[in-house]
Amino acid sequence: MPRLRTDDPKARIQQVAVELFAERGVQQTSLRDIADRLGVTKPALYYHFASREDLLNSLVQPLIDDFDAYVTAQEAAAPVTTQDLMSSYFDLAHKHRWLIQIVIRDLAVLTELKLASRMMEWRARLTELLIGPTPTLDAKVRAMVALGGLSDSAVMFDDEPFEALRTAAVSAAVDCLGPA
Repeated sequence: MPRLRTDDPKARIQQVAVELFAERGVQQTSLRDIADRLGVTKPALYYHFASREDLLNSLVQPLIDDFDAYVTAQEAAAPVTTQDLMSSYFDLAHKHRWLIQIVIRDLAVLTELKLASRMMEWRARLTELLIGPTPTLDAKVRAMVALGGLSDSAVMFDDEPFEALRTAAVSAAVDCLGPA
């Protein structure tokens, strides 16, 4: 997990929160835990974040903004090649891999932040770009497997060299979709 080097107290709180969420899970981490790790009082955290949910939202909002912007940009650029879409989608998932790992490990967060419906919407819009508006069931399944496998690879193989992982994951996702 990357470490922030900052004198910004808000960013430092977010970094410690990410560390604790990754270690213990979101539901099992309180503001008291975060304050203790930082060596500050709980009221000091309230100066920056009104609640644990507020803190969590501040961590997730950049992911939401990036995925919203990405899907909108892909739609505006259509038609996009499968290779280009899969490559850029991998890059985006890889960029947010630490937060996605936290959410995957604590699925209640998906519901709490209403992320599940957003993720499903992003996937549906990307699927349409890949296979069109009236695909067969086989094509829909292939697209879901390709997108899901690609994002899972970006998130779960964080010890692998980026370029090698990107090449392997994108190639597998494109192969999964079959001939264009």
